[in-house]
Amino acid sequence: MTYCVAVMLDAGMVFASDSRTNAGVDQIATFRKMHVVPGTDDRLLVFLSSGNLSITQSVINLLELQGRSGNSDRTILAATSMYQVAELVGDALREVRRRDGPYLKQSKVETYVSFIIGGQIRGERQRLFNVYSEGNFIEATEETPYFQIGESKYGKPVIDRVIMSGTGLLDAAKCVLVSFDSTMRSNISVGLPIDLLIYENNTLRPGIFRRVDETDPYFNMLHSQWGRGLKRVFAELPNPPWDGNAA
Repeated sequence: MTYCVAVMLDAGMVFASDSRTNAGVDQIATFRKMHVVPGTDDRLLVFLSSGNLSITQSVINLLELQGRSGNSDRTILAATSMYQVAELVGDALREVRRRDGPYLKQSKVETYVSFIIGGQIRGERQRLFNVYSEGNFIEATEETPYFQIGESKYGKPVIDRVIMSGTGLLDAAKCVLVSFDSTMRSNISVGLPIDLLIYENNTLRPGIFRRVDETDPYFNMLHSQWGRGLKRVFAELPNPPWDGNAA
């Protein structure tokens, strides 16, 4: 399993993904699930992926091969809008699933995948999309400025309480890391390291990029203080005003 989050704010965007793909007593594998499209100065494109690793890697490779071929205007490097990029990702996803899906299903291998696609192309505002396994997608809005894929339920409450379009980039990054800490606390299938990218609106280039592992002092501090803070707030809450005769 995995956990990925992307947040779109007035100030820019925050992307984060864990790196665990297989979890068990004796089998844990680590692969990057964040991909920043290289070699461009007129756009910033970030892909986060969840699901069958072979399919997600094939989709990204297919998109990059199409971009390098230069034989079509319908590539992620030639697209004139983020909407078109999301369309191209959906098309590539359908193509790979058509090719590989029947063989994987014969072996009862799950073929479900999903992508978060975010970034900005010169001349257009920053945009964020969630591409489903079927190739269709939805776009983030001011009312719903973030997407999660993978093991999302444990990290969702803190994001719902904190993130708004006017939230600052560093506050959003802090909130996203807390959501990862909450998820890892409750689900062994999500784990360090975490890839974190902060993008400042209209710069068209990656900003802060950090790989957070078990030695990261800030994340360890966040983990400790968040845990202690939750216990303190819980202890401060009054007990229910019920007696033994309450219905």
